[in-house]
Amino acid sequence: MTGNPTTLRLGAIVNVILPLFLLALLIALCVQLLLPFVGLLVWTIILAICFKPLHDRLMVKRGLSSRWAAITIGAVLTALILVPTAIAAMSAASSIPDAVATIQSGNREVPPPPARLKELPVVGEKSFAAWTQASTDMPAFVATYRTQLAGFTKTMLGIAASLFAGILVLVLAIIFAAICLAYPVSLRAYVARVLARITGSRESGEHYMGLISATVKSVANGVIGVAFVQALLVGIGFFAIGMPGAGVLSLLAMAFGVVQVPVIIITLPAIIYAFAVKSTTVAIIFTVWSIIAGLSDAVLKPMMIGHGLEVPMPIILLGL
Repeated sequence: MTGNPTTLRLGAIVNVILPLFLLALLIALCVQLLLPFVGLLVWTIILAICFKPLHDRLMVKRGLSSRWAAITIGAVLTALILVPTAIAAMSAASSIPDAVATIQSGNREVPPPPARLKELPVVGEKSFAAWTQASTDMPAFVATYRTQLAGFTKTMLGIAASLFAGILVLVLAIIFAAICLAYPVSLRAYVARVLARITGSRESGEHYMGLISATVKSVANGVIGVAFVQALLVGIGFFAIGMPGAGVLSLLAMAFGVVQVPVIIITLPAIIYAFAVKSTTVAIIFTVWSIIAGLSDAVLKPMMIGHGLEVPMPIILLGL
């Protein structure tokens, strides 16, 4: 005795849809679990590809094994990141108690604002009044702007936490890249098998693996070159107006360029400084120069990135 055809069709549909739904749910959960590590994975691949030539030179010229060459690269890169970070962190931590005590006691003498600060449009008068109060009565200044100072402190703590997280991700990427460099043959074979499975043939997999490697190298070298030129232009402006800490700000501008952060974050405070302490003509010239330097990457990237590659230039620029 056969069942109802409608019931049988419904049961068949459920038998098809339910496994598909569970599979889609599993894939979604896996993607959600892996999303926080996408940046780490991307940086690991970029660093491993970019430092593979150096790894090979260390093996050929210095006679190091693959593992020791990878350990050397990883240790040097990690030290280059962690040592300056640790020095800056210790310096900032040691100055926090003194800064808090100074603000609370009001003993610190803040220099009076320059008269030209009043001439700034929109914010000149308010900035001059706040600066004058800070230079004459620090406790009253803190009491008046307590809310703004609290918000500024939270913002700075958030930025510091983001920087710490970014440095941690970069250090982990260096460690994983060193591990990848230590086992290049087996890793290359594994990637080739994966790409061959995706593309359908081993020849296509090898072709796309070479294309990916060449593209990453070209883009990485181009990004570093663009960041260097942009930092050089910005640094010329900083030194021209006598900006305090011009050298450090120039290096910071290059770091921002490498990680694709707008340089305006650094040049905007410098522009405000120029209008506050320099003549209007000098400040305007510096502003124009800073705008040109900040937008120079839009011209330099097509010139320095991706030449000789099969990947179309718009695709490369969209990925930056």
